[in-house]
Amino acid sequence: MAPTPTPKRICIVGAGAAGMSAAYAFSRHPDKFKVTVFDKQPVAGGMATSIDVDSSKYGASYINDGVQGCSPVFANTLRMFRMLGFEPTEVGMQISFGKGENFWSNVFPTELVTQFKGDIAKFGTALSTIKKLEPIFAMIPVHVMLRMFNFSTGFGERMVYPLVALFFGTGNQTPYISSAILERVFMDPSMKLFEYDPKSLLASIPTMLAFPKLHDVYQAWRSEVTSRGNVEFKLNHEVMRVVSRTAKKDGPVQIEYKLAEEGTDATPQMAAFDELILAVDADSALKLLGKEATWMEKRVLGSVKYLYDVTITHNDLEYMKKFYETRYNPEHNAPLSSAETAKEREEMTKSFEFAERNFRPLYYTMQYAQDKSKIEMSFDLTHYQPQFRGEQPAGPISSSDHTNHRNECQPSKYTKDAQDAGKGKVGEEVRTGKDAEGKPEPPLENHVFQTIFLDRDGSQDLWTWEEIREEKRIYEKWWKQQSHRWQHYAAVVPWMMFINGKRNTHYAGAWSVLNMHELAVTSGFAAAYRLGAEYPFHGDEDCERLFRLYLGVSHGSRMRKEDRQGLFA
Repeated sequence: MAPTPTPKRICIVGAGAAGMSAAYAFSRHPDKFKVTVFDKQPVAGGMATSIDVDSSKYGASYINDGVQGCSPVFANTLRMFRMLGFEPTEVGMQISFGKGENFWSNVFPTELVTQFKGDIAKFGTALSTIKKLEPIFAMIPVHVMLRMFNFSTGFGERMVYPLVALFFGTGNQTPYISSAILERVFMDPSMKLFEYDPKSLLASIPTMLAFPKLHDVYQAWRSEVTSRGNVEFKLNHEVMRVVSRTAKKDGPVQIEYKLAEEGTDATPQMAAFDELILAVDADSALKLLGKEATWMEKRVLGSVKYLYDVTITHNDLEYMKKFYETRYNPEHNAPLSSAETAKEREEMTKSFEFAERNFRPLYYTMQYAQDKSKIEMSFDLTHYQPQFRGEQPAGPISSSDHTNHRNECQPSKYTKDAQDAGKGKVGEEVRTGKDAEGKPEPPLENHVFQTIFLDRDGSQDLWTWEEIREEKRIYEKWWKQQSHRWQHYAAVVPWMMFINGKRNTHYAGAWSVLNMHELAVTSGFAAAYRLGAEYPFHGDEDCERLFRLYLGVSHGSRMRKEDRQGLFA
């Protein structure tokens, strides 16, 4: 009888979306892998966090902070959440760009849209050209592309930059990002958010999905990952450095870590493994590697640029009204005379009537008067997040629903608790207003907003953050955000395949391509797959499409022969 093979020992550093996805893939092979997940935070989730708020003031007991939701095409994220017993909530993605004469929206045609109708009409040609020549345009920044196609300066500053900045988190680096990102927000089937319209730029109000309570999702995810006994979480434990990746004794990968909790014995400890997955940002990975980093790792990881932003969660309606268009104002309507046909005039009139009844933006942007290429962003979390309208923390899902992989995992106590419909009643006494469908929600003066001030080092002199009244502030948090400059697609993305898998090390994180939760999840699955785990959603084409693409781009690899169908799969 052949001896039972010794499970491969895997060290995962980071318990965000990437690390959790890798851990989940490994957990499905308890005989093949023994996994330890380290994270210095006390809970899993990384940037996907939830914080408590005063339900007696705001009409709900928590908000999701940092990560708000996703596009309906984010198939890997959605399937994972549904398997765990959580369901995102559909919400119309209404946007309020700019203020006063700079205002435009995807809800109704405005004067600004009329002003740039020539630029909007030829924008589709630019998108098609970029798609056909994507490898070239990946290296061309947006501000150069706009000049190449002879777009007006105002069109770029008032319409293109705010649009890209908002949905890819590119902030004040937007003029310098790769043109390929701009094309993908309209045309990539796995990332698409909008339909292009040659008359209004944006064809409709897209459906977005607001996440359920992310704290509970990640607690349930952790419970599922540990249920098979081969994955251990060391939360509140900080990996200090990677000592070796080629050691001859005990295991090639050796790390030093310590307890991160304050007031406890933080004596460093050593641990040995066979393989390492760094599911942290590139800066942190390079710091952990230290002298262990190769020349190529230093070159690739060191080329990822990070910016520092601050998010202020607040309830200052006066601030919002001063810098954004929070309500429908017919003075911004595009003139009916700009319509070319009677049918267009009829459609415009219907849009104005709809906006008068239903204008409720989720997203806001404002350009600084001193430099219109730089912006500030805000969210109306009350409009965006469903708990303010009585939804349970798990979202619109019941424990008995097993369609489309829902509740496929063994329900954890966190899932059962989150699926308690009674929790949606918390704060209902504050919901004296009505949403567009007549559901009770807090009135505008009780709304929770988040304003993001971007690029501390390059734009802080423009910030208006001091105008948010202290008594209206709820929470302040600093973030380190990846910049999507065109250089990222020249110096990082095409070179990841040359450092992944070398020296018993793989990298996972959305930063390796584009800052999206879906790519973080996919990157974790890819790292685990390269080490011998199965892709968990094999056979689901909606999920697998992006996985194959990521595997090729970031690992220079195809799916294993037994997993492929067709010559080019």
